Amino acid sequence: MIVIFKYLKMVPEFTLCIWMLLQLISPVANYANGKVSEACHTMFPGHSYTPQSDPIHKITLNQTTFIPGDTITVTLSGPKFKGFLIEARNAKDLDSSPIGSFTLIDKEVSQLLTCDHKEGSAVSHTSSSKKDEIKVYWNAPSTVNYSVQFLATVVEKYKIYWVKILGPILSPSNAHPFTIFQTTTVSSPTSSPITNLKKLFSSLDCGKKKFCIRNPVNCDPGNEHHCFFLSFERENHSVLIEMSGPNEGYLSFALSHDQWMGDDDGYMCIHEDESVHIHPSYVIGRSHPVLDSSATLEAMAWRLADGVIQCSFRRNISLPGSKRFDLDQKYYIFLANGATNDGQIYKHSQQPLITSEKHDVTDLPKNIGGSRSPLFLKLHGAFMFVAWMTTVSIGVLVARFFKPVWSKAFLFGEAAWFQVHRILMLCTSGLTTIGFVLPFIYRKGWSQEAGYHPYLGCVVMTLAVLQPLLAVFRPPSYDPRRQIFNWTHWGTGTAARILAVSTMFLGMDLPGLNLPSPGKTYAMIGFVAWHVGTEILLEIHAYRLTRKVEILEDDRIQILQSFTTAEAEGHTFKKVVLVIYFCGNVAFLFIFLSAIGRQ
Repeated sequence: MIVIFKYLKMVPEFTLCIWMLLQLISPVANYANGKVSEACHTMFPGHSYTPQSDPIHKITLNQTTFIPGDTITVTLSGPKFKGFLIEARNAKDLDSSPIGSFTLIDKEVSQLLTCDHKEGSAVSHTSSSKKDEIKVYWNAPSTVNYSVQFLATVVEKYKIYWVKILGPILSPSNAHPFTIFQTTTVSSPTSSPITNLKKLFSSLDCGKKKFCIRNPVNCDPGNEHHCFFLSFERENHSVLIEMSGPNEGYLSFALSHDQWMGDDDGYMCIHEDESVHIHPSYVIGRSHPVLDSSATLEAMAWRLADGVIQCSFRRNISLPGSKRFDLDQKYYIFLANGATNDGQIYKHSQQPLITSEKHDVTDLPKNIGGSRSPLFLKLHGAFMFVAWMTTVSIGVLVARFFKPVWSKAFLFGEAAWFQVHRILMLCTSGLTTIGFVLPFIYRKGWSQEAGYHPYLGCVVMTLAVLQPLLAVFRPPSYDPRRQIFNWTHWGTGTAARILAVSTMFLGMDLPGLNLPSPGKTYAMIGFVAWHVGTEILLEIHAYRLTRKVEILEDDRIQILQSFTTAEAEGHTFKKVVLVIYFCGNVAFLFIFLSAIGRQ
């Protein structure tokens, strides 16, 4: 119970977590509408790609000098672009805060931003519509007596953008013209050429010459389109890496020191414009990967065919002076895939495949698999399915329809039906409590990406604990408050069951369990229909039995014998229905548990 209370104390932090999540999301989500105040200092748009080096857009001014209070016309022009950010800074310190303020000329295409608590100190776009010219007024402050230079970041599309394009220098009218010292440009290293793969990948050498990861286990990338395949083959001081899987947009793998995304050494094969771009990447926290230069990779090749993307490259085991990990160390290995659009990388479409332990890919060849569902989340789903598909359902039927069937005293002088009902409901509360705690242990806190599922889960947990506590204070049958208790007990239990089923529907769609679609939905609908149908059948039977007894009483003929016979027949029918219902529940439970176990 101490563990439970430890995690329940996190509940007051839920609102704070959601607020923090919104703060993290907003800088990215709002780029399309230009509200990019978070990027004021760096002027980087936060895209995963490296910015372009040679600008094709320019900034022009209507004059070259200014006096305090002057209004200068600033024009940004060039080939069509979607987004922009314009600032004015100290010409001798381009990393300083923005200077002066702007006034808009066309509010349809531009808007003012507040940077470093200075209102109107930057200008950005209002939408992603294409434009080729932007004009604004810059208002010179009354206290500036040094030269000012204008900077602009321009976004043509997600992966093509320029950062801090240098504009003209504006000097005070009473100062000497500002001198620009010539700088040299260092060209970035060029990457190796990329060629087409000559042959399909093969799994024949897995465990012999290659270290392989496959999902499903033992699948063949040469024949099975749904096969996720990653292999490492050491050759002297380098490693040949092959990666294959369904072509949704990109394939990627990462080497990690733990089983959590963040601070990882990643590699991506991105399908774009009928070709595949191969990039190293790195991930900081739970964010989009940042693509790096391909100069560290050699012998890059790719293939697109039959809905499959395949790529290969060679990398030195050690890359001194680079952020890349040494390959001769042990790491957890992630394998993921997802969609892309216009170069933008979207979140992986399903939970990444993660190895269960660390591996050295340059060591002895192995043939391993992985799991797309962590053990704690598997147990969470299993406990909840057992609790709310089996124990609670049977417990409810026993209490509702089996009082006359098992009315004899059993343990502790209580009727048998009541003992069965109580045991099943305590099992439900226990399983729910254990299942509730497991995700908190796995996530080390509140899950920020699970939608409404954890909120409804907290409500179900509360009701599952409240229900047996209410039962402890159940008044005697002759007490006038017993009727109030009965309705409260029924209402709480019914609400818990409805919310539990709704929570399970939401939980099945989360990537943590990675249950197959649409089979999971059909199976859950089938279970609900199975349970509701059984309750309706027993209700109809109970009504017919009651009517039969009433008719016998009205006839006053062989009442005792006829009533006993009708009651015996009714009990037998209920027992048969309960056995069939139990078998059906076990079948549904087996479907879900086996699906969880396969992930």
